[in-house]
Amino acid sequence: MKTTIKVLSAIVLVSLTATAFKIADYTELEIGKAIPSSDVKMMDISGKEVSLSEAKGENGLLVIFSCNTCPYVKLSETRIKELSKLTKANKVGFILLNSNEAQRAEEDSLDEMKKYGKAQGYDFYYVVDKNSAVANAFGASRTPHCFLFDKKGLAYRGAIDDNIKSASEAKEHYLNDAVVAVGTGKPVKTNSSKSVGCSIKRVE
Repeated sequence: MKTTIKVLSAIVLVSLTATAFKIADYTELEIGKAIPSSDVKMMDISGKEVSLSEAKGENGLLVIFSCNTCPYVKLSETRIKELSKLTKANKVGFILLNSNEAQRAEEDSLDEMKKYGKAQGYDFYYVVDKNSAVANAFGASRTPHCFLFDKKGLAYRGAIDDNIKSASEAKEHYLNDAVVAVGTGKPVKTNSSKSVGCSIKRVE
């Protein structure tokens, strides 16, 4: 309960200080489009470089724009780790990108990402999106912001579910349902939703 209160308090603080960073209008990648910047190498917390093409699984790829600092990401950590298991079961690749270039010298440095990933028990890719280049190509604007690709192209974009503050109170599990659909070769029922979270801290 105390942890939840702290996170919610942090959300209020983020909302009050959001004006410190310019929030540009980035157009999201269109449904059906191929993975952009798929061959760009990005440094992973393991110390190895990886591209989206290399992270892709037999049935597709789930890309989530994330970070160390956003309280909305912290509220989603259990869901993110559950998604890593769900994607694996459905032969879908899984990767987190940290695009907060404006905080690279602070809480979102590679060293801090390594510490955060270890503390969270990450056993999947968590990479540095240098200069927010891949986020720009995707039109990603928030953390967490999710993009799921099947064998043909973008199959889903948006939020994990319909309740960022409480997984137990979510009624629509957009991303889980989409991953299962992609894994079984079925159409994705809801292919788009509104991403809710902190703005990606780009260098303007």
